[in-house]
Amino acid sequence: MSFLPVTKEEMLQRGWDRPDFVYVCGDAYVDHSSFGATIICRVLEKHGYRVCFIAQPDWRSTEDFTRFGEPRLAFLVSAGNIDSMVNHYTVAKKPRSTDSYSPGGKAGMRPDRATIVYCNRIREAYKHSAIVIGGIEASLRRLSHYDYWDNKVRRSILLDSGADLLLYGMGEHQIVEMADALDSGIPIGELTFLKGSVYKTRDRERIGDCLWLPSFEEVSTDKDKYAESFMIQYKNTDFVTAKTLAEEYREGIVVQNPPSPPLGQDELDDVYALPYMRTYHPMYEKMGGVPAINEIKFSLSANRGCFGSCSFCAISFHQGRIVTSRSDESLIKEAEVMTGEKDFKGYIHDVGGPTANFMRPACDKQLKFGACSDRQCLFPEKCPNLVVDHKRYLKLLRKLRNLPKVKKVFIRSGIRYDYLIYDRDETFFNELCKYHISGQLRVAPEHVSDRVLEKMGKPGRDVYDRFVKKFEEINRKYGLDQYCVPYLMSSHPGSDLRAAVELAEYLRDIGHMPEQVQDFYPTPGTLSTCMYYTEKDPRTGKKVYVPKNPHEKAMQRALMQYRMESNYDLVKEALIKAGREDLIGYSHHCLIRPERPGAAKGKNIARQSAGAKKNGGNRGTSIKKKTIRNIHKKSSKK
Repeated sequence: MSFLPVTKEEMLQRGWDRPDFVYVCGDAYVDHSSFGATIICRVLEKHGYRVCFIAQPDWRSTEDFTRFGEPRLAFLVSAGNIDSMVNHYTVAKKPRSTDSYSPGGKAGMRPDRATIVYCNRIREAYKHSAIVIGGIEASLRRLSHYDYWDNKVRRSILLDSGADLLLYGMGEHQIVEMADALDSGIPIGELTFLKGSVYKTRDRERIGDCLWLPSFEEVSTDKDKYAESFMIQYKNTDFVTAKTLAEEYREGIVVQNPPSPPLGQDELDDVYALPYMRTYHPMYEKMGGVPAINEIKFSLSANRGCFGSCSFCAISFHQGRIVTSRSDESLIKEAEVMTGEKDFKGYIHDVGGPTANFMRPACDKQLKFGACSDRQCLFPEKCPNLVVDHKRYLKLLRKLRNLPKVKKVFIRSGIRYDYLIYDRDETFFNELCKYHISGQLRVAPEHVSDRVLEKMGKPGRDVYDRFVKKFEEINRKYGLDQYCVPYLMSSHPGSDLRAAVELAEYLRDIGHMPEQVQDFYPTPGTLSTCMYYTEKDPRTGKKVYVPKNPHEKAMQRALMQYRMESNYDLVKEALIKAGREDLIGYSHHCLIRPERPGAAKGKNIARQSAGAKKNGGNRGTSIKKKTIRNIHKKSSKK
């Protein structure tokens, strides 16, 4: 095993005069199966193609892009594991200070809109070379899309980049089909038949049967047309039922072929058995390595796809709703390799994927008939056809726990608490608490207001309350001192100040203050982003309240951390504007006192709730078990 060539000298040492493909990536080169670029390169290598790798090239000139010369078949371009704009900027559009996917965590190692910039540099150096783009940035921008950073609708990235072809989704099927077609002599301009691809044409006749989306001119000037276009795309992400989509521009037509089928279990096993080096390239050692390896080096990717369909998540748009998983044998084999590494300390950090406890399709008919385009599996309530079963996952975790050298197996990927609470067999829930939590279980109710949860595509608060109650009961049964820590989001479409206050009251009742607050981030490819831009729910056409004013968003964030003295003025203003002056005072239910912090020596900003006082006050990260009991006692009295 060896790393892919990253210099011309390494290429020549292999006896190659030129590569078949040159992969240009916005991330540092980490040869691990958690990095999409590495998977694509290793898949091509397995099929006999020569692949060289250019990681984080200097985009200010063409020099780095010419180090291997012109590839025989094509340049492959990706911004990396994360959209470059998300990688660079916070939701407040402020530059991030670090980048986990760069050596030493250094920021600024790739340009804004990396896919576009890289393609422009390649085209400058090699006017006629074939360029194929992929990865999350290209996948989610494959058709016209609202861009939060420009605050406008942008064209398909295929046009802005000048690339010849775009491959969307996970990519293993179509990358090999594309490579074989080019190798057989078919010009890249003729590759209009690949599933999971997007191409451009001026010839309407060659498209065939398709759904015509509103034109770019329409969606860029009419928000209703944008919502209409988005919903057509949203309903055509399933590999069985999706239609070809066509979108007209002044420059021509961008055509999206239906998605490629997800990999079956045997195919997934083969992909994860490829000869990865399982670490970053040694050239980064002197720079402090690549931080992103730390969390994933001793983790196992067990599944792909997600039928949860949260409105703010783009996984279903990228990976699809059909869940597929690796075999136990494949995962055990990788775990055994992992335990043999010199820096393995006995802990497997994660066994999961987009959603850890989804290990099979939502129902038996999905693989044959596809995911339903007119209904979801878990929202607004559980579909009658949904198969809720943790037996397979439980069996796998037991095997991993029993491996020599393994002290503990954690689950740190997201757990769908609603799917878990719907399982009448509580064996998995019991063993999750006993063996797979490191003191805290992080779950994502995201909010507590049912009005907001409906826009998020999440279950009502009552489902989360049931989950927390059962979690507390199980931990009490086993004498475990473990806590449930909620991920919560502010300023999502539908969240007004009243909803934000409701969330603050919930945090008061459970004695928890988040250390960090997650503000809604409008990223391409999500239903929530469509709501943010259009201020309408594209599913119903009804208006949605969207907090866009920076000051209001600051108030919503402050309410989630109302105990912080620096937030006092914002919290007070928010409570007054929401008509909730009853929460300003000295009683236990109040969030803040009438006077500013420090007005009287030794006074705190917030009056601790009775439950929080009994538990020694807020700890910043945990829901105390007694507080949880108090909450449910209050709920039962109501």
